[in-house]
Amino acid sequence: MSEEEPDGALVRRVLAGDTDAFAGLVARHRDRGLRFAASMLGDPSEAEEALQDAFVRAYRSLGSCREPDRFGAWLLQILVNRCRTRGAGRRRRARVFVRDEVALERAAAAPGTDRDWREEIDLALAQLDRLQREAFLLKHVEGLDYEAMARVTGARIPALKMRVKRACDRLRVMLREADDDGAR
Repeated sequence: MSEEEPDGALVRRVLAGDTDAFAGLVARHRDRGLRFAASMLGDPSEAEEALQDAFVRAYRSLGSCREPDRFGAWLLQILVNRCRTRGAGRRRRARVFVRDEVALERAAAAPGTDRDWREEIDLALAQLDRLQREAFLLKHVEGLDYEAMARVTGARIPALKMRVKRACDRLRVMLREADDDGAR
């Protein structure tokens, strides 16, 4: 398998019977999926299980992927649903931590944050409403535009814009309060 082989080509190979080609898709999309799931669920083992479940579901229904060249977006849509299902099936923990360093750095408001500040960011993200956290992560961590977010979540663009705005507003307030508390 070539590192440069596009997703669409790998999907077509899998559908033609080359099941080993799916490993290329897994390798290409695993890190991003794990980062997203860990940010949504706050538990690395649950994130890993959600991601594995998403890959299994994607493999089983690969024939229904209408745009093979956009396999990554399609997989993310499946993963969002798996995270929603897992999140709804468990009680919300008092403290949920995002343990992915890349996601934390990209979500941080100020460069050069220390460990205590990252913990505050974790706590603030965990306190967001699930839909707000999901929209915030898709927009500001995954870098999706609103049209892609709408395809992934099934929500309308105006609703997504409002969720992102409210998430940013809440995070700004919570992190400002945390910063003020730390300055005392």
